[in-house]
Amino acid sequence: MLQELSIQNFAIIPKLNISFQPGMTVLTGETGAGKSIIIDAVGLLTGGRGSQDFIREGADKAVLQGLIDVEPDQPVVAVLNELGIPVEDNQLLIHRELQRSGRNVIRVNGSLVNAATLKAIGQHLVDIHGQNEHQELMQVERHLGLLDEFAKKTIAPVAQKYQKAYENYRSLETAFHKRQADEQAWAQRLDMLSFQSKELADAALVDGEEEALEAEYQELTNFQDVLEALSKAYEALDGDWDNNGLETISTAMGTLEDIEELAPKYGKLTEAVRGAYYELQEAASEIMSVRDGLEFDAERLREVDDRLNLIRNLERKYGATIADVLAHQEHVDSELADMGGGQQSAAELAEQVEEAERVARQYADKLHELREKAAKQLAKKIHEQLADLYMEKAVFSVHLTASATLHTAGYDLAEFYIQTNPGEGAKPLVKIASGGELSRMMLAMKTIFSREQGITSIIFDEVDTGVSGRVAQAIAEKIAVIGRYSQVLTITHLPQVAAVANHHYFIQKRVIGDRTETSIQQLTDEERVDEVARMLSGDELTDAAKENARDLIQRAVAKQTE
Repeated sequence: MLQELSIQNFAIIPKLNISFQPGMTVLTGETGAGKSIIIDAVGLLTGGRGSQDFIREGADKAVLQGLIDVEPDQPVVAVLNELGIPVEDNQLLIHRELQRSGRNVIRVNGSLVNAATLKAIGQHLVDIHGQNEHQELMQVERHLGLLDEFAKKTIAPVAQKYQKAYENYRSLETAFHKRQADEQAWAQRLDMLSFQSKELADAALVDGEEEALEAEYQELTNFQDVLEALSKAYEALDGDWDNNGLETISTAMGTLEDIEELAPKYGKLTEAVRGAYYELQEAASEIMSVRDGLEFDAERLREVDDRLNLIRNLERKYGATIADVLAHQEHVDSELADMGGGQQSAAELAEQVEEAERVARQYADKLHELREKAAKQLAKKIHEQLADLYMEKAVFSVHLTASATLHTAGYDLAEFYIQTNPGEGAKPLVKIASGGELSRMMLAMKTIFSREQGITSIIFDEVDTGVSGRVAQAIAEKIAVIGRYSQVLTITHLPQVAAVANHHYFIQKRVIGDRTETSIQQLTDEERVDEVARMLSGDELTDAAKENARDLIQRAVAKQTE
């Protein structure tokens, strides 16, 4: 649910802060007052395309912020968890800046994201249904998706399994056709990849081994220098000659021991020299041990040298580092797998394609069965909704046909049909439905889908344009029903719609100085009566108009409490 909306320097809005509540909120005002600008701001906060044209004249940037309340079980939470964006206190703060420089800064709960990520999040937050939204119904290719959305709980799990099977089938089919297209090029590529795969597999490179081998190589090639250095160090400390290092320090230690009890300072000096003597004695012993343990291994030196030469040769061919070479090996093995592992004949690959298609078609058959059931259920529910919208004689149906080949959603093709008048045959919706009928059809679908989608907010932007009378009343009541399951924000010019809202905001445009500004205020009960009366009769507020408005609001309240 959208709780707070903050707008700064956006179009003709210098600064605006709006608090929203659950249920149905209506936004009214004269044409051009800025109602749709507010919807544009919400659209940008949920992933809409930004533009410098939105920035208020004279400002360097436009700043939008939205505070949205989300429940732990809503789909958007799973998306946020996957993206690593924390959600605290069930709240989501979205911040977006559009700058003159062209920079687009987006933060979600403090985490920087790009526009594509914001769109992936936003599609689970707000559903904006505009005046031309019913055009979705005019695109036959969208009908199958709408049917699947209706029966998402049963269809989605099977659709996911089908998708994996379909992708496997298409991958094998592409490999097969590629092989058929140029057998010679295929064979040459296959030989090269097979050689590289074997060469790299035989090398069995390990990331980090080159550094370890180089260190060992340095020690082995400098064996004589190391041996001489250790010997000289030992001789200097404890060699067979008078006054060696330890002998000299021992003399100093003995001399100091004679006076250490005379004063604390002499005791400290004695202890320091004594400690140095024992440490050097231990070091000398360790030097002797290391020196005696040294053994030149010419065979190991050759092995290390050969291994380093192999690594460097592979790095010259396949990458600058072992990590690069290993990445190339992974790519080679992946391509070989797509080509059939390098061992399969064209006939064997064709059999794999056939088997993969058979598996995919099994899932497609299951999808078809589920869609046939869903089509009947959707038709029944749509008819119930249309009856409430004074289209009770209309008969809605979903026609499913099968394509010759599989596609990303199976083999089904779906198209909505409608019979608007008794005695006439059902015909494609896209060919016979009027604008008003399409609006009511889409509203019927929104009513059905709003209970299942998990969307936090639904926005209707003047979807009631061009209707009046009892149809307007029916649309108003239908939007109010949706408001029981989702937060609904509605821009309208119809008094019937304004009357059924739980909350009412009035938007007006004023000229202050030489600048146009949009402002918004939440109406009190009495102000709301005046606004609905104005919508009924025009600017002149008569007592009769106010009485009609009051009656319209009271009847709406009574209906909601039934």
